[in-house]
Amino acid sequence: MSCQSVPLPSVLRLLGVALLPALSTPAIVHAQAPTADTRVSTLDQVQVTGSRIARTDIEGPAPVTVITAEDIRKQGFSTVWESLGTLTQFTGNTLNETDQTGNSPNGQFMNLRGLGPGYQLILLNGQRLADYPQPYGSNGTAVSLGSIPAAAIERIEVMSGGASAIYGSDAVAGVVNIITRENFSGDTIRLRAGTTTQGGGDTGLFQWTGGRTGDSWSLTYALERLDREEIVAAQRDLTYRAHPQYRSNPARPTASISGVYLRAGQTYLWPTDAGALSSTEQAMRDACAATNPDFVPFHSAASVATPNRCGALDYYNARSIQNAYGKTSAYVSGSVDFSDRLTGYAQLLGSDAHDKSSSQTHYYIGEGPFTVRDPELGLVTAQRIFLPGEVGGTKYIEYDERAWSINAGLRGTLADGRFDWDVSLTSSRFEITTTRPRFLTRAVRDYYMGPVLGIAPDGNEIREFHTDRLFAPGSAALYDRLTTTVVSDGVSKSDQAQFVFSGPLFDLPAGPLQMAAVVEAAQQDYSLTPDPRTTVDYTGPDRVYNLTSTPGGGPRDRFALGLEFRVPVFDSLDATLAGRYDKYDDITSVDDAVTWQAGLEWRPFRNLLLRGAHATSFRAPDLLWIYAGTTGSNPFVDDEYLCRLNGIAAESPECNAAFNYQTFLTQSSNPLLEEETGTSTTLGVVWDVRPNLSASLDWYRIELEGRVQALSNSYYLEQEANCRLGQDRTGAAVDTTSQACRFYAGAVERVVSDLNPDGRITRFATYPINASLMRTEGLDAALRYGVDLGGWGDLNLQAGYTHVLAFEIAEFGDEAPRDVRSTVEYNSQRSRANWRASWSTDAWNTSLYGYRYGSRPNYNGNVLPGRTSGYVIWNADVSRRITDDVTLGISVLNLLDEMPPRDDSHTAWPYFASSYSAIGRQVFANITFDF
Repeated sequence: MSCQSVPLPSVLRLLGVALLPALSTPAIVHAQAPTADTRVSTLDQVQVTGSRIARTDIEGPAPVTVITAEDIRKQGFSTVWESLGTLTQFTGNTLNETDQTGNSPNGQFMNLRGLGPGYQLILLNGQRLADYPQPYGSNGTAVSLGSIPAAAIERIEVMSGGASAIYGSDAVAGVVNIITRENFSGDTIRLRAGTTTQGGGDTGLFQWTGGRTGDSWSLTYALERLDREEIVAAQRDLTYRAHPQYRSNPARPTASISGVYLRAGQTYLWPTDAGALSSTEQAMRDACAATNPDFVPFHSAASVATPNRCGALDYYNARSIQNAYGKTSAYVSGSVDFSDRLTGYAQLLGSDAHDKSSSQTHYYIGEGPFTVRDPELGLVTAQRIFLPGEVGGTKYIEYDERAWSINAGLRGTLADGRFDWDVSLTSSRFEITTTRPRFLTRAVRDYYMGPVLGIAPDGNEIREFHTDRLFAPGSAALYDRLTTTVVSDGVSKSDQAQFVFSGPLFDLPAGPLQMAAVVEAAQQDYSLTPDPRTTVDYTGPDRVYNLTSTPGGGPRDRFALGLEFRVPVFDSLDATLAGRYDKYDDITSVDDAVTWQAGLEWRPFRNLLLRGAHATSFRAPDLLWIYAGTTGSNPFVDDEYLCRLNGIAAESPECNAAFNYQTFLTQSSNPLLEEETGTSTTLGVVWDVRPNLSASLDWYRIELEGRVQALSNSYYLEQEANCRLGQDRTGAAVDTTSQACRFYAGAVERVVSDLNPDGRITRFATYPINASLMRTEGLDAALRYGVDLGGWGDLNLQAGYTHVLAFEIAEFGDEAPRDVRSTVEYNSQRSRANWRASWSTDAWNTSLYGYRYGSRPNYNGNVLPGRTSGYVIWNADVSRRITDDVTLGISVLNLLDEMPPRDDSHTAWPYFASSYSAIGRQVFANITFDF
């Protein structure tokens, strides 16, 4: 049953119930803004993310979450991404380091509200950053947080909701503004060292932050070095023995990837001691043991009565679940006052990283390179995997990443300080070189099958298969002979010139009318240069096996004008209005976009804020979607056509068991794409119950139309089945001669052969279109409480909670939206929560931080109905100042050593959803020197 969206009147009633206690409470002085642990009554004017108008109240018409550098330390984390990953608004799923299949496994991305990594704008001091120069799962580009050093951070402001009227494209789900340190005086060195209690992951962190100030100048600098050891699957018992199918029946494991076999037609053949080929089980057992003693008998399917293949329980042992890091980052910021009305400033942040990971795909040769017509056996195919011990040890993917961002400008005042102005130039770059080992198709064929003897009528090469080589043990020398080093490069650029003018225009009865105007000119560019042997169109002799990369690149120019007003309507009521015009120039027909937003802040009492905002937003077509060349992947699919042709219901366990297999998919760019458009609405209340107690509740709703996506594989295959069979799932007739049917039949290719008598899919093609609608709504709640314990110090409590009420999608705009919040399609949790209790004295600081992922539907609800349990992690941090200059501390992440929730229907490695981590408990010792 689908969950229904909560109607607006219901939300208003809910907020009204929350307000009743406030309306019966005597008015008290309104607390202006929360810091990390306290609330203060007055603030200088500051600019808060979501507006260019400086103000004294941090709380505005749209909620903003603030995470300080001290918060990150008290949470126990080492990096910016680790902290942001526990935000309650981070309700979407992102690929992490457990997915080492080429889908940007070294990038660190955000996914606010579940819309996707590219749908929130990541800023550094209010300026754009270059995207990560590698596609995110071949589905667009986004900013990675891996190049931002925690040592340089002052605070991070997160506004969840549309903000294109202020910032332009991409600010659909929200804005993350990373604000660096300034005007720092003195020096602080922090050393951190630790490891995991289950093995691997040794970590060392060096941070040096310092600064100097004078009467008219300031200089702030930071240096960070992070070294981290990788963690592999064997260190977390994520071998095949963790596979749910193996756990359920360890006596007859089912192989998803076999160790070695030779197949002629549908018959498996194994060499005997006499040199002949046999199909007996004993021949299989002997041949597998001779190839590698670690190969054990497997069943190719659960329905097979006797073992017919062999595989390796240790096949996944060397796969990374945490990448190794070697990152050096530096930051410098300075300003000079040329006069009372003119200041020059500059900020430079750079990072250089050498990271690495491992994937089992480095050791796998599937049927493709082995498919050949043998003069005696006919059309044959084979498969061979190697274990790291056979090839000289673990083989790594290496990532050399270089990123920098520079922002320089002048700021000053006019009209005796009445107006502020700021003109700046920003340039950001991100470069990556990825190096990985990979098998060469021709080298494999030449070694295992000898020279080409001719070409068969079906197009397959005629070669004599050397079965003695196929079933021989591997070696490092053989691995080097069959593989090559694949080197790919990527560069992403973002340059911008900006002028901002702000100040009060004139006075109204309730106060001054504030305004801000912005003019921007910018260029964005990217270039992906993969190893040519990995591209779909490569026809040379050295084709790389089982790796298809995305080439392409191109620029986009942008010009923008924006205007914002803050209008005091009454003493207790303020309104904000903003509008922006963006002009684009790229290969598409996207010319411009106009966005606007409006907000209200009503304070009926000084301790109570009622707020609301509505905004339009947009996202220009992702550069990858419009400039990229053709790329490929090898997804597993349920072949709906063959299921229905054989009388098996689509989307049933029987269909999955009979016709679920791996095929080849290509994806191409589409220069005809248009911008995606969205709306965002928030309604909320902030109640300062007491000077040291504050609570907030906000309802949000975000809708995105014309969302760019490649249609889902299941949608393609359903339409193809309808067209081939002449009827849909309900039996209704389908016009097989229609243009749509010609498209779907042409997109899905089926080549029937001796090895493919069923006519399984050999290839199908997709490309992105402005098709889908996505709509989500939910509630955010937050609570802060602080109490002075006198001589016992200060106690501070805080908690946050987000609950997704609905998440609706439609493949096409004219379809009725489906609520997938409680289905596996949403691929994330319905709720997120975090909380922290901290106690401090002059010498001691302690913090207990927890966060919770809500439950998820089981991966295959037909096989195993229900949901997984929630997932709770506790972190602890304790420090003590032992002298005026030295502080010692201990941090423990995942205090209870919790592993991801178990879902026995999730049979794809790593046997749990990739949004979870299997790192386990981490223990760190910290020492800080102030001088």
